Amino acid sequence: MKAEEIRAMTGEELQKKLADLKTELFNLRFQLATGQLDNSARVKAVRKDIARVKTIMHEREAKIRA
Repeated sequence: MKAEEIRAMTGEELQKKLADLKTELFNLRFQLATGQLDNSARVKAVRKDIARVKTIMHEREAKIRA
């Protein structure tokens, strides 16, 4: 997911996307622990997507405060 796509989302969509990504990360970690994970690179990609969403949410919050 690109930052441009994330910036196009509304605040509610960002909250939902963040929750979905956290759930996905939990499931991926569970699969990794049980040895069922096929694509271990997906864990890294999801973590980076979570960071992107949080960064944009923080940017918007800082912009509102300023």
